[in-house]
Amino acid sequence: MSPPKQTRSRLQRRAPEADLGFRWGPTSSLFLGLGVVVLVAGFVALSKGSITLAPLLLVFGYLVLIPVSLLIRGRKDGSGE
Repeated sequence: MSPPKQTRSRLQRRAPEADLGFRWGPTSSLFLGLGVVVLVAGFVALSKGSITLAPLLLVFGYLVLIPVSLLIRGRKDGSGE
């Protein structure tokens, strides 16, 4: 015996999403990309044996650039979800 077929309307029905005020814009993407580049540079400097430049780059990337990319709001028209 096969299971009953679900109707299309039941599959399309979803719970409404709550707007948390999070918007992702081009500025956020720029800061995230810059953060990733700084982190990669920090890990490369760490692999070369740098004991001053590497920690500065890693701290700046993890504690400044990545959070800034998450906190900056994008434009209200057309960006975000």
